[in-house]
Amino acid sequence: MHTAKRIAKNTTVLFVSQLAVSVLFFLSTLYTARYLGTVGFGILSTGLALVMILGLLSDLGLNTLTTREIARDNSLVNKYAGNMIVIKIILAILTFGSILIVSILFYSYELLVVTLFLAVSVILDSFSSTFYSIFQAYEKMEYQAIGKSLASFLLFLGVIFAINYGLNVVAFASIYFFVSLAVLIYTLIICVWRFVIPKLEIDLIFWKITIIEALPLSLALIFGVIYFRIDMLFLSILKGSYAVGIYSASYRLMDFLTFLPIIFTSSILPVLSRFHTSSQDSLKVSYKLSFKYLLILGLPIAVGTTILANDLILLFYDANFTQSILPLQIIIWTIPLLFLTYLLSTFITSINKQHILYKIMFLSMITNIILNLILIPKFSYLGSSFVTLISELMVFMFSFHYVSKFVCNIDIKKIILKPLIACVIMGIILLYVHLNLFVMVIIASTTYLFLLFILKTFSQEEIDLFKEIIGSRT
Repeated sequence: MHTAKRIAKNTTVLFVSQLAVSVLFFLSTLYTARYLGTVGFGILSTGLALVMILGLLSDLGLNTLTTREIARDNSLVNKYAGNMIVIKIILAILTFGSILIVSILFYSYELLVVTLFLAVSVILDSFSSTFYSIFQAYEKMEYQAIGKSLASFLLFLGVIFAINYGLNVVAFASIYFFVSLAVLIYTLIICVWRFVIPKLEIDLIFWKITIIEALPLSLALIFGVIYFRIDMLFLSILKGSYAVGIYSASYRLMDFLTFLPIIFTSSILPVLSRFHTSSQDSLKVSYKLSFKYLLILGLPIAVGTTILANDLILLFYDANFTQSILPLQIIIWTIPLLFLTYLLSTFITSINKQHILYKIMFLSMITNIILNLILIPKFSYLGSSFVTLISELMVFMFSFHYVSKFVCNIDIKKIILKPLIACVIMGIILLYVHLNLFVMVIIASTTYLFLLFILKTFSQEEIDLFKEIIGSRT
């Protein structure tokens, strides 16, 4: 019970802050899209896609490994902090060089400058992430929450400033650099004040062991980001910035919602890592309950967004983005899959089976690239939307199969039945009730939650646990 309360505490802290973070970041994206238009927004999105892919060279899965190992043994914090910073410096040089070469070869001058600003931003973020991994290992999520809140707030202010002064897309890219620099300064101060004073250390044996251990994680991250972002690069080359802008508008709406599983899995990773070495029964129970709750959360989002896609696009963007409606209706179905794959990948990492992840991600990446090259020339951004959904389905199926067969089996049919019934009824209400969008969302959410309790989706033990967690916070 104590563990459940701790997870609830960390999840709540991250949720409250991340909700504000996501809303501010989302508003920044919306204002940017409206101001720059489909072409300018497409240029910025293309640059972001490239630096997200090549920017993985600056991490290589080391942050996740740092969290896992320090969570198990706090005495390792000095060793990891000192060595990781030196490793990150080397990786930063490789990352910037790679992005520079690709940008010179394939991009126009404007897109080149945009990409280089974003590249430096990603490199600075990689150092901040090292400090975040230490905060997470100690389960002090509030410091991470403050840092991310600071980033989103500064980004929002920067976007408003750029719009008010009529600045161009290059200025928007430079905002990311200044935000990342401010966050890095903050995370370094907190790390020195509360956890450890990083002392640069070069332990080549430690480097070798750590990089080999993190290699499966890094490959999984690289393959995963490629299959999630390569479509925008293909679209930019094959169909131009306009297609990227249309696709990115729907993609950002979906991407906004991923903060929910990210928050939860960030809170539960150190817990699962400890359970793996101390209590296999607790590990399996935590996994089963997490799977159930994330599925319950993801399904209604997909159903509701599919029905309300037209209203959502017109609310968040404008008439120039109406072609984003159908891509949104397709791509939103990655949400319930994403919620579960975040959990599955976190679970697999916590039990030291990260080598499984990169194999799964590699297969999905290859499938994604092939399908994008086949479908984009004919179907443009609609083809990309279908490919993203298919790729995420593959990741879920392979991950779920492995965990079910070798670690912990879940009867997914039993878990999904009641939430699915509730979603169908909720969807029917949305189809036939035409009111203000916000009113409809409230009605749909209330109906869904009510039906879950009517259908007895939660056991009495779960309800008692909810009451105790809530009671401990009042």
